[in-house]
Amino acid sequence: MRSDESDGPPVEGEESRSNRRPVHHKRKRWTRIERDLRSERGPLLAGVDEVGRGPLAGPVVACAVIMPPDMRAIAGVDDSKKLSPEQRTRLAVRIRERALDCALGAASVHEIERLNIYQASVLAMRRALGRLKISPDHVIIDGKPMRTLPIPHTAVVHGDARCFSIACASIVAKVTRDRLMARLAVRYPVYTWETNVGYTTRAHVRGLELHGITKHHRRSFFRVSQLVLALDSVMSDEDLGVGTELGITVGDDVIINEHALLTLHNTELLALPPS
Repeated sequence: MRSDESDGPPVEGEESRSNRRPVHHKRKRWTRIERDLRSERGPLLAGVDEVGRGPLAGPVVACAVIMPPDMRAIAGVDDSKKLSPEQRTRLAVRIRERALDCALGAASVHEIERLNIYQASVLAMRRALGRLKISPDHVIIDGKPMRTLPIPHTAVVHGDARCFSIACASIVAKVTRDRLMARLAVRYPVYTWETNVGYTTRAHVRGLELHGITKHHRRSFFRVSQLVLALDSVMSDEDLGVGTELGITVGDDVIINEHALLTLHNTELLALPPS
């Protein structure tokens, strides 16, 4: 165990050492990085992370979360990519229940195309931070420092696997984006977004080859641009057989429209139910 994870508050749900069974899943603790930042900058530390840089379709979604500095760390919290969907969903609920503040932001496919994926990711993070009701003393993000993020911050490489607060943000952002893509999959079932959430899979590529692209695909991404050149085809809702028989209400339209997502109050977005 690394020295920066060897102490700190006990882990919620963890049994006493004498009674513990062998644990195969790493239990995330507050790290020395986070404790030092609290000592230097103040107790309210906002962890920020984004998901959705790599997919061929859908928005990029970011989360900013402020966890109580004296809380017991939540057992099982880790980089969202290392967790199963069931683990992420369960942990996202616990994180939201215990957070002092939690907010989401997104950048649409249109903004990804206009700005590039890096700048769109920064935009999503800025929006998440801007929707926090509590002003953090400092911000900690995953990766390298972002020159275009106009907020003092500390960047930690592999922070979603190393820092508790970033891991919490990673989980909530991932669960939210996955649910959005599952909603979109109702309208566009041929791309199997309910399982691949917009990433490159055989089924997704096969759907593109057979049916063309949608307005939710990122044309600037190489795989999509190559298919656009080859097929010159963009599917409409009518082509995909989407109609009122799906029972999509006005409220659902607001949720699944990625541009409208940007104006949603964060509590509505956080309350988005599984499809």
